[in-house]
Amino acid sequence: MAYKKTEEYDIAITESLAENYRSVIDLLGEDPSREGLEKTPERVAKAMQYLTQGYQMDAQEIINSAKFKEPYSEMVIVKDIELYSLCEHHMLPFIGKAHIAYIPNGYITGLSKLARVVDCFARRLQVQERLTDQILTAIQEALQPQGVAVVIEARHMCMMMRGVGKQNSVTTTSAFSGQFEVNETRSEFLRLISADLA
Repeated sequence: MAYKKTEEYDIAITESLAENYRSVIDLLGEDPSREGLEKTPERVAKAMQYLTQGYQMDAQEIINSAKFKEPYSEMVIVKDIELYSLCEHHMLPFIGKAHIAYIPNGYITGLSKLARVVDCFARRLQVQERLTDQILTAIQEALQPQGVAVVIEARHMCMMMRGVGKQNSVTTTSAFSGQFEVNETRSEFLRLISADLA
């Protein structure tokens, strides 16, 4: 998905971010002008722009770019979609995978578009709970399916590298709509992805 803003704007943002990261390095007690750190502010600025590029993406556009009429009405599941996001509380990464299912109601979308929707919302400052709901809502609004299910499991560096320091903790969140609110359908979905959650 292309940036909506101009290249000149992106360059200006990079320069502004780099200047701020230079100040951060200095405040931490390092010398931002030494050889190993001289280009670090610009590298970090570009990395942060990449890691938050989801703000420039539109989930509805992503899905509608490959939306097709199709009478298929059984469950469609895409499992193990890698996701990388930044916790909005500490701006440290959380890394995991998403499992998405929907039951078409006259329309389907390209399978890769579901993975792109994950990126659209993951590449922002996030909390896992909101991320789960945003993915579900985007698919529900764009396709109007009979139901959507989203399960995300992730490891949070803010728990592993700092604070409580629990290296083996995994956070799982879920959201369901439509037919997936029916116990039988939800159970089928969870059974089909259970090997990944085991």
